[in-house]
Order: sequence, then structure tokens, then C-alpha cells
Amino acid sequence: MAESSSPYTQYLLQSEPNFFDPEKICPGEMVINMGPQHPSTHGVLRLEVITDGEIVTNVMPHIGYMHRCFEKHAETRAYNQTIPYVDRLDYLAAMDSEHVWAMGVEKMLGIEGQIPKRVEHIRVLVAELNRIGSHFLAIGTYALDIGAYTPFLWLLRDREHIMRLLEWISGARLLYNYIWIGGLYYDLPIGFEERCQEFVQYLLPKLDDLNTILLENKIFIDRTANVGILPLDVGINYGCSGPMLRSSGLKYDLRRIDGYSVYPELEFDIPIGTGIMGTTGDSWDRNYVRALECRESLKIISQCLDRLQGDYKRTPDFDPQAMCPKKIRPKEQELYFRGETARGELGFFFRSTGKSDIPFRCKRRSPCFSNLSVLSEIAKGCMISDLIAIVGSIDIVLGELDG
Repeated sequence: MAESSSPYTQYLLQSEPNFFDPEKICPGEMVINMGPQHPSTHGVLRLEVITDGEIVTNVMPHIGYMHRCFEKHAETRAYNQTIPYVDRLDYLAAMDSEHVWAMGVEKMLGIEGQIPKRVEHIRVLVAELNRIGSHFLAIGTYALDIGAYTPFLWLLRDREHIMRLLEWISGARLLYNYIWIGGLYYDLPIGFEERCQEFVQYLLPKLDDLNTILLENKIFIDRTANVGILPLDVGINYGCSGPMLRSSGLKYDLRRIDGYSVYPELEFDIPIGTGIMGTTGDSWDRNYVRALECRESLKIISQCLDRLQGDYKRTPDFDPQAMCPKKIRPKEQELYFRGETARGELGFFFRSTGKSDIPFRCKRRSPCFSNLSVLSEIAKGCMISDLIAIVGSIDIVLGELDG
């Protein structure tokens, strides 16, 4: 086969080598590739799969097809100029990423406790709106993977309301550049609080509909319960975080653990998987936890709106950019700052020399990278069709994973 293959095929084999040696696999097994251009891989992800008939005996994800050179960009630009690049990591929850980056730089500057409360509440408000939108897209596209079309349309319909609210705030639907170091690009538009309250009341019954049409659907349960079970110890050892880890039964949420921004002042629960329909940590639990997190985000949003209309309401002299430093030059230090995004722990490591407004070193900790790395552990012995269900339940964004 190798002698008769074309030069182009030989080039592909050299540039994209297989992890598994075809000559060393067991008799009757076969190495197949899923992706990188495949709709069920949720981006340009390549899965190298060893199969014995319809059974997956091993799988290895290959990444790097959407590498954005984020760290090199961050090391050639000022801290505030990097925010648009931060947006393009997890482009489905860009507000969450912006929030973590801004808080990390503010901690380096020593101004993290000086940000106006109205700014902090607006940051949390938009971050939680974006979290809901991200979870809606994750659950909706996962329903498509399983074969359900209507939930996808319903969730995209409701996500559109969030996109319009965020567009009203920032002027953009996906990549916002709204949360700035020390403040915000702009205050909330007049009437936004009232419109957002209406959206919260609209969305609450829709989450009940989601449970009925999808999470409690027998076909969906049969396809996801007891599939891709992630034991808690395995998830911890692989560095999993976010809904991926919480679905295995651990109440680990950085909004509570680290207590950054105004989250310690807000009341919300941390949903975890309990194996209601199958086994704790299975694919059904991961989607169930995301659906419950949407309810908790609505609680947070409601509390933020109450405070933005009460104690921290707008005043004529309020300037959301008042605390934004004109020159960002942290003193010489090393700092790691992390936050809870829609997919888990996003962290940034900074090294500053104290002589430049450009970081000497910037390292990003990707939640998707750790979450995907456990795939080979939880997919062994499953059917090929179940592999699709497992990959979709991890909820990866390749732009954030490759970075």
C-alpha cells in the first residue's frame, strides 16, 4: 500500500503522523481517522481511532489545526491590546475570557480591589449571559449529534436573544472587546436593565421545556446515560475542570473557590452530577449540569440587575473607564490568575520585567486541552456511535484548545 500511494499521501503521512503503528495493532483491528473535517468533531479535530468491528479499542485526539499563536501575540503587544486576541480563544464565551484576563492584569497592577462596584456587577452580568449562550450552543449542537433537531432550533432561538443583548452593549455579537483593564468600554445602554429582566422571566420556563423535550427524552437518555463515564479520580488526575469535572460529583467552581470579583456577594448553587439517569459522570450528567448552570446563571443575573438598579444604579458622572490606566506597566513579578469560564479553569501566567508595558512571558492554561485529554480513557470499549456522543459531551472549542 505504501509503495503504491501517491506523493501527496506520503506527504500527509509525514506531516500528520499516526500515534498508533498500524503494524503493531492486533489482528482484526483497524486504524481509522475521524476528521479533521468532520461535523461531529466540533471543529478541526482529528481523532485517530482503533476499532475492532464497531468497538473502539483506543482513540487518540490530534490537535493543532487551529493554532492562533496567542502566546506569541500576547508577548508582542501591550496588555490592553491583547484583549481582542483573548476574545478569539473561546469565541463562544469571549466575555468570560476577557474577564479573567482583565482581572489578572489588574492584580498585577494592584488595583483589583479598586474597581467600581457598578463595573464589577456589569462584568459579572455579561459574563453570565455569555455563559448561558455558550451552554445553549453546546447542548443544542450535542442534540444534533445524537439526532434531535428541534432542541437545537429552540436553543439557538433563545441564544439569539442573548446575542442581541450583548450586541446592544458592545456593538458585536461574538468578539466583544468590552471588558477593559480597570473598567469597561461603555456603560450599559439606557433601558438595558429592564430589557434584561424581561429576558430572565422569558427564559425560565424555556429551561423547563428543555428538560421535557431533550434531557428527559427516552432516546436521548438511551444514547447518553452510562456512556463515556468519567470517574472522579480520573478527572482530577487529568486536570479536568468546569462542568466536565462537576458532572463527576465534585463541587469545584472557581467562582466559589477563589471568590473573585463580586461572586462572593452573590447567592448561587454549584450543580453536580448525581447519576440520575445512569452513572455519575456520564454524558447525560455533563449536559444536565450545563442545563442546571443556566438556571444558576439566571439567579446571578437577576441579583446583578437588582443591584444595578438599586445600590449601584447609573449616575450622570459615572465613567466606566475612570480606572483604566493610561500606561500599563506592572512591576517585576510572576503571577498566575485563573477564572471559571463556560468550559472550566482558564488561567493566564504572566511574567513582567517591570520595564515594559508588554509581558515578557504569557502562558495560557486551556480547560479544553485538559478536558479533551481524558478522551482516550473514557472512550475505550465504546461503540463508534457512542464516541460521537462522548466527544460532543466534552464541549470543546478548538480555538481555545489549540490557542
